[in-house]
Amino acid sequence: MISVIGSSNMDIVLTVEHFTKPGETQKILNLEYFPGGKGANQAVAAAKLSKSEVFFLTMLGNDSYGSTLAKNYEKLGISGYKFADTNTGLAFIEVTLSGENRIMITPGANAHLTPGIVNESIGEILKTDILLLQNEIPFESTLFAARLFKDAGKLVIFDPAPARGITPEIFPYVDIMTPNEEELRTLSENIIGRYESIEKTFEAFKEKGLKAMIVKQGENGATYIDEKAIFTVPTKKVEPVDTTAAGDVFNGALAVALNERRNIQSAIQFANICAAISVTRKGAQPSIPDREEVEFA
Repeated sequence: MISVIGSSNMDIVLTVEHFTKPGETQKILNLEYFPGGKGANQAVAAAKLSKSEVFFLTMLGNDSYGSTLAKNYEKLGISGYKFADTNTGLAFIEVTLSGENRIMITPGANAHLTPGIVNESIGEILKTDILLLQNEIPFESTLFAARLFKDAGKLVIFDPAPARGITPEIFPYVDIMTPNEEELRTLSENIIGRYESIEKTFEAFKEKGLKAMIVKQGENGATYIDEKAIFTVPTKKVEPVDTTAAGDVFNGALAVALNERRNIQSAIQFANICAAISVTRKGAQPSIPDREEVEFA
């Protein structure tokens, strides 16, 4: 069984011809609303790809967005969400006609997911074997959860996104960290003062306790590295429509594959395929494939 601790957002997606430049006003080509949030995307991906229950500790606001998200989780067999007396987190996503995106977030209820809230649910969390974490809730809560889960001898996967406010204190409690290339560069510059390569950054992070890392590289696949090996797993070539949530789909799929006892190379291959399918569609969670679709890809 898989658990996820993280964010829930309603994504407000603005389709535009190109990224809006400073001082520019441009017409929005399309306005859409999609369930999102890095934690939620991972939880939904895990639920759809495994077709088993997923425990998802997240905070929703007492508003129409929170109600909509809760109903969506119920349909997918996802339990664990809680409500806070505030607004639901929102993400404003600018998507260009070429499929690129950039995202601005207001955390709302996500900021209320404290270590105390994590501790209240620790009994349910520890019933699971794999924990997925990201960085859209307070980092102190993510660190608290990683430490408790790792101390219980379970597998912790941490997606350091957004890559701000993260300290290496979490590294000893992470089995696999899964940044994309830009996040890895930011982490490296913030923690060791420079970025040179995947290998050199991992060596520095390993000294601080990190066990393994998967660097998500978009159309170039993903590179795995630990103290004994480094290899790149290619991905399926597709025409991207919207890259929103591709990294989250990768993580959810990775957890499913590892939970099924696949080896790491096979797990990455499965995650790559799931992420590749997701970028051919618009929206975060609506883009996530189900298991049957992946098997025939």
